[in-house]
Amino acid sequence: MMPKVEPRPPEPRIGLITLGVQSLDRAIEFYQHGLCWPRLEEDDAKIAFFTLQGTWLALYGWNALAEDVMVNAGGEGFRGVTLAYMARDVDEVNAVLAQAKAAGGTLLKPGQQVFWGGYSGYFADPDGHLWEVAHHPSFWPGPSGRPGP
Repeated sequence: MMPKVEPRPPEPRIGLITLGVQSLDRAIEFYQHGLCWPRLEEDDAKIAFFTLQGTWLALYGWNALAEDVMVNAGGEGFRGVTLAYMARDVDEVNAVLAQAKAAGGTLLKPGQQVFWGGYSGYFADPDGHLWEVAHHPSFWPGPSGRPGP
């Protein structure tokens, strides 16, 4: 007989973010060379991993990811999700937005003061994934032990 295990809530963390992409080569070019994010070893031609502060980013074929999740791959329009890059200051917000645009992303909203007291803008990567680039003095950009918002 198996011992009874008391349920416990999961720890609050995100270990991996996976983005479905139409062209893995194009997405790798954007994140590795355009944004200069560090890529893990290049063993598998079907998936790419990038080391972020406190988590990883994975790029995986759009249709293959939809198949894995068992959903229709034809999702279009606003998906109800944005990712955020937390910048150290306003200048970094503008620099990251410019770098994303130069790398082939689409600038959706230039950096500007926003209603919540910070400064932010948005870009879309080549597959339409929405990224906010934001700065607020009370939001620390990294997980180095400093408390969050």
